[in-house]
Amino acid sequence: MDLLNDSHARWFFEGLIGFLLLASIVGAVLARTTHSEKGRAVVQNLNARIRAWWAMVGFFGLAVVSGRLGSTLLFAAMSFLALREFVTLAPTRRGDHRALFWAFFIILPAHYYFIWADWYALFSILIPVYASLWIPIRCAIAGDTADFLGRTARIQWGLLVCVYFVSYAPALLTLKIPGFEGQNAKLLCFLVCVAQMSDVLQYTWGKLFGRHKIAPLVSPSKTVEGFVGGVASAVALGAALWWITPFKPWEAASLALAICLMGFGGGLVMSAIKRDRGVKDFGAMIEGHGGMLDRIDSLCFAAPLFFHLVRYFYT
Repeated sequence: MDLLNDSHARWFFEGLIGFLLLASIVGAVLARTTHSEKGRAVVQNLNARIRAWWAMVGFFGLAVVSGRLGSTLLFAAMSFLALREFVTLAPTRRGDHRALFWAFFIILPAHYYFIWADWYALFSILIPVYASLWIPIRCAIAGDTADFLGRTARIQWGLLVCVYFVSYAPALLTLKIPGFEGQNAKLLCFLVCVAQMSDVLQYTWGKLFGRHKIAPLVSPSKTVEGFVGGVASAVALGAALWWITPFKPWEAASLALAICLMGFGGGLVMSAIKRDRGVKDFGAMIEGHGGMLDRIDSLCFAAPLFFHLVRYFYT
């Protein structure tokens, strides 16, 4: 698909750039007019997040414009970084090193190759079946039995969340949707936009009106008001973006709701892991956001459901 010659795709990215320009202006004004120490800290964090969003939108736009190969490589790199962050927090032993080599340098590249090659049969089972069989075998060969079940389960679960689940985003480009041929990149834009804006809007509504915490021991910042306001706003955004999809407005709203609910669940699960490991973020590579896994935690859980709903109802 030539996104540069697609008017709907251009409008979408022009809207994103306009939104970021507006956010940058608001951030600059707040930086000049906020004088309290607490307020300035909040504004500095906001402006750091906006700068990071400029970079993330730029990388995402370049990848999508470059077609299936560019999108596949981008998400493969994101999976690699996310898996590295996950494994860094999970306790491993010397006996896991060979299994981790397989996970990072053989299974992950092979999995994304199958997506690029449109080989759905192997893409869908490589990690949940064959990697899940091989990883514990490789760990057993190493001969280290201490916490064997826990160690192998962590590696397998890391592959599922950071690689398999995430990869369903670029896998959208392989779907054959009647009447929507060559336009699947806009489906990827829809998924990423709704999932990420749901996070942003839940954060915003929570900061403005949040009073009742949903799971204070897991994620103290998540509130009922933030969840309801953010999800409702993101669903409305998804419905408003129906024109870049093969969906009717009510279908776009329904799928956006599925994305938001699964994204919220993903964020909650990943927060539970961070609380268990005693850390605030998975990493620090993205200014104002934490690590890669902190930024894509909602996408990890939303992408598989969105892919299968679209595959079942529209192909």
